[in-house]
Amino acid sequence: MTKKGYIITGIGIVVGLIAGYAYYHFIGCASGTCSITSKPVNSTLYGGLMGGLLFNLFASSPKKAEKE
Repeated sequence: MTKKGYIITGIGIVVGLIAGYAYYHFIGCASGTCSITSKPVNSTLYGGLMGGLLFNLFASSPKKAEKE
């Protein structure tokens, strides 16, 4: 992966962390039985993982030389 790819993935992780915490804060799980959204740490880390994976889709990989 290129340097640009790492930067894009890092931005995705940060956006995901913020979105995960926002989901916990505004929606969350009132009963406490939800495994991901019942605690802010779980929700934040899950959001970071999903954001990193999503933004990694847009990171381009280096092209391989074509064989003739």
